[in-house]
Amino acid sequence: MKANGTHRSTIFVENATILAHQAYPAEQYVLRFQAPETARRAEPGSFVHIRCGDALPMRRPLSIMRVSAEEGWVECLYKVVGKGTALLAKCGSGEQISVMGPIGTGFSPQAARSRPLLIGGGVGIPPMVFLADRLRQQQGIQPLAILGSEVPFPFKTRPSNLMLPGMPDGVIATMPLLDDWDIPCRLASGQGYAGCFEGFVTELADHWLQSLERSEKDKVEIHACGPTPMLAATARLAQKHDLPCQVALEEYMACAVGGCAGCVVKVETDQGPAMKRVCVDGPVFDANSVFPPDKPATKAGLFH
Repeated sequence: MKANGTHRSTIFVENATILAHQAYPAEQYVLRFQAPETARRAEPGSFVHIRCGDALPMRRPLSIMRVSAEEGWVECLYKVVGKGTALLAKCGSGEQISVMGPIGTGFSPQAARSRPLLIGGGVGIPPMVFLADRLRQQQGIQPLAILGSEVPFPFKTRPSNLMLPGMPDGVIATMPLLDDWDIPCRLASGQGYAGCFEGFVTELADHWLQSLERSEKDKVEIHACGPTPMLAATARLAQKHDLPCQVALEEYMACAVGGCAGCVVKVETDQGPAMKRVCVDGPVFDANSVFPPDKPATKAGLFH
């Protein structure tokens, strides 16, 4: 079934069959389901709106982490944070769930920026994995992913097989999937996990950026997804190094197709401030439009 309305002509509602549902520490789950139309049209940064159970008609938005257009499956990483995701966590392989997607405007990397820096925090990791997968298929593009979490990562970390100049000594832990794709990745956390940088993802990114000559830095574009404070810090990092930056915002939403305007964010435009819907106008925005230079960037001041 195809949804109706402006900017919604590529959103489908599918009865998806769960193919796998893997649990990880800290109530994190990787959900894979068969949804061919969504898989064929999804772009890095887009998301799905899932009905979590018959007892809860309101859907929940989940970022897309991986897709296979050929095999027709979609994979999402989520964390149990409320009634909806708690119900979803109880679903098993073979069960059907109603999925609406793909939704939203995704990332738009510049071809001239051959060293994209992907920064993901917590449940902001999935869009970075999706973007990394897409970028690795492009000739001459060398992405770097810096991922952070304050709970155990939703994968078993290991020392990276890929050398990465500009990293602090001992920071060698990686996400195995990205390492297997030959994409350098380093991890950050304040929890003292082995091989991880002790601190914020933006601090580790700053350390790497400072190691680059200006000619190399000019090849970098930042893409990020995570909690609002992390995105604000990422915007300041990009401003410090004079780099373009796109951020995927996280926000509560009801309809997810632009009808309820319950997920609006204040954005600076050439015509002045405007209210944009995270679901369909985003979730990806230019960082400077959401976190303008020299202005405070708190959630209370940004979202209404």
